[in-house]
Amino acid sequence: MSDFSNSLQTAVSGMRAQSTRLRHVSENIANTDTPGYRRKVMNFEQVTKDGAKTGEVRSAGISLDRTELARIFDPAHPMSNEDGYYDGSNVDLVVEIADAREAQRSYEANLKMFEQTRKMSSKLLELLRK
Repeated sequence: MSDFSNSLQTAVSGMRAQSTRLRHVSENIANTDTPGYRRKVMNFEQVTKDGAKTGEVRSAGISLDRTELARIFDPAHPMSNEDGYYDGSNVDLVVEIADAREAQRSYEANLKMFEQTRKMSSKLLELLRK
């Protein structure tokens, strides 16, 4: 049964990591037009126990994308400088949509793994009862 619980823990860690990633992608999309906003990028790391990799993943923190902010010309904007420019955000909507789709598909794959492991363990218990 230990293998089943390890598989379930691995799937749950993947779902948890991807849901966190999707939350940050959503924040990026919501702040596409926010002046001075820098895109958040989630980093992952493998979980180790006693020096051995468990197969689980977790968030290794959030970093800010350091690409240049878009320079927007709008002399009427309250944040514009004397030349009429202000810093926009560095969020690319196409990249964020692709990241959201990738996180969704990875979440679904982990969910399928969780469901299959649960089904296999229930079938094993049925066999052991007989």
